[in-house]
Amino acid sequence: MNVQQVDYRAADAAERFTRSLHETGFAVLSHHPIPEARVTELYRRWLAFFDGDAKHAYAFSPETQDGWFSTAVSETAKGHTQKDLKEYYHVYPWGRIPPELRDDTLRYYAVASALAAELLGWVERHTPPDIAAHYSQPLSTMIANSRGTLLRVLRYPPLTGNEPAGALRAAAHGDINLLTILPAANAPGLQVQGRDGHWQDVPCDFGTLVINTGDMLQEASRGYFPSTLHRVINPTGPAARQNRVSLPLFLHPRDEVVLSERYSAGSYLAERLRELGVKG
Repeated sequence: MNVQQVDYRAADAAERFTRSLHETGFAVLSHHPIPEARVTELYRRWLAFFDGDAKHAYAFSPETQDGWFSTAVSETAKGHTQKDLKEYYHVYPWGRIPPELRDDTLRYYAVASALAAELLGWVERHTPPDIAAHYSQPLSTMIANSRGTLLRVLRYPPLTGNEPAGALRAAAHGDINLLTILPAANAPGLQVQGRDGHWQDVPCDFGTLVINTGDMLQEASRGYFPSTLHRVINPTGPAARQNRVSLPLFLHPRDEVVLSERYSAGSYLAERLRELGVKG
């Protein structure tokens, strides 16, 4: 699987990045503008939040999808029967955020969202004209004034050995959105599936930033940009007794944006949330 590692500063970065998304659904950026210190500090502070009792006051709203999702209400990946072994918090600027975490988290949200918008601009610029002709509007305008871009703070708890048979930290899935921006987690475990069906480890080096295509971009591009399956496997040995924290940002269009003859962004999202078991 030829996932391109692209230097964000390079003159041909946009073209190589877009080619990698087309060929594999993934790309890796080096020398990116997201500060490591900001991310590691957020990992530390959010892990303390997950370890405390205050999170219970922020239980998620099925209607707005913001707040804390416990392991008991975690997602069940499409096509699977076991819930993922994770808890997480959904951050939107308009949503509920613990006051002690709000400012720093929203600063990160702003930086990551700006980078995601820039990368989507790269994709727009290098989409072949015959593919771009099917977009209902330019990709860059699909996200203008969107309230749907989501920062998910993920915690995969230490394993106890009593997990249900077959349950994974995150079962194989594709993301729902346009692009996902993922700084390195504090521990390995992320894998991506190649076209040959084999699973490959994604590097856990903060010098790199992983970006993948979501299902909405796949839908809008008629499959030109594939949404590749990925998962987080369960560690073994001493690593099984450690937390894993991750901070993906999911770039979403406005609900009314038309993706294809079959879906608007809003109808697609609603369908997927029902499939994941987090919305009735």
